[in-house]
Order: sequence, then structure tokens, then C-alpha cells
Amino acid sequence: MKVLLDIKDNKAAFVMGLLQRLPFVKAKPLSAFQGKVLEDMKEAVEQIQLIKKGKLTAGDAEDLFNEL
Repeated sequence: MKVLLDIKDNKAAFVMGLLQRLPFVKAKPLSAFQGKVLEDMKEAVEQIQLIKKGKLTAGDAEDLFNEL
């Protein structure tokens, strides 16, 4: 199982130390960029699920390309 934790910066070293002492846990920190990418991906998946359920309307692909 994979778990993503959001830990305050001033407690991160303490929590990482605890996790690394557990022989059955592999823990590695993510960079700020990696964390942001994961959060954005999670949000995108949640939006897609809402669109599939009909609780959110999808935008037009042409509008998306025009934004870029």
C-alpha cells in the first residue's frame, strides 16, 4: 500500500526518522514539485469522476487548447 502524508515542515524530519526505523516501511521524501504534481493529478481524477457521475460539466477541448 502507498500512503501520501502531508506533514508540517518542522515535524518532517521527526516523522521520516520514525518511518525509516520501521523495517517494513520504505519512506522517501518528495520534492515540492513532485508533491504539487501529485496533488494536481488527484484533483484532476476527482474532477473526472464527478464528470462521469454527471455532477460536473466538462469543458470544451477547443477552449482548453485556446487557453494554452
